[in-house]
Amino acid sequence: MTTGNSTKRYETPNHPYQGERIAQESDLLGRYGLKNKEELWRAQSELRDYRREARRLIGDAQGDVEVAGEAGEEFVDRLRRYGILSENDGITEVLSLDVTDVLERRLQTVAYRKGVGHTPKQARQFIVHGHVTVDDARVTRPSYQVPTAEEDFVSFDETSPLADELHPERAEGQ
Repeated sequence: MTTGNSTKRYETPNHPYQGERIAQESDLLGRYGLKNKEELWRAQSELRDYRREARRLIGDAQGDVEVAGEAGEEFVDRLRRYGILSENDGITEVLSLDVTDVLERRLQTVAYRKGVGHTPKQARQFIVHGHVTVDDARVTRPSYQVPTAEEDFVSFDETSPLADELHPERAEGQ
C-alpha cells in the first residue's frame, strides 16, 4: 500500500523518439546536471502550468493586459520572488518564458553558480548529502526553488567537513 499522492507531477513527450528533441534534452541534462529526464519534464510541466495560468488570466480579462495584470498580481509576484520573472516584467512575459528560466532557479544550479561545486553534478551531490544550507536551514532537495531573497544565503553547512576552505573537494576561491 502506498501512502500520499501517487499522481504523476509531469507529462512525458507525446512522441518518444524524436532525435532533435532527445538531443536538446540531453544537452539540458548535462548543462544543469539533472539526474534523469523526469526532472526536466517536471520543469517543463511547471513552466506549462505558469503559461496556462497566464493565458487563463488574459482570457478572463478578454485580452485586456492591464486587467489581467491586476487579477494575476499575486501570481506574477510569486514568479518575481523566485526570480523567474524580473522586477519590471508583467503577465505577458510569462508566455515567453523558457524551461531554462525554471531550471536556473533550482538549488542545484544556484549552488553551482555560487561555487559550491566544481560541476552541477557535484553541487547536486553536496546538496543530497546534506552539506548545503539555504538561510541556515539544511536543504537536501536539489529541485528546491530558491527565492531571490535567499540566493545570497546558499552556502556550506558549518558542521560539514566541506565548510573547511582547505578541503580537497572545495574549488579554489569558494
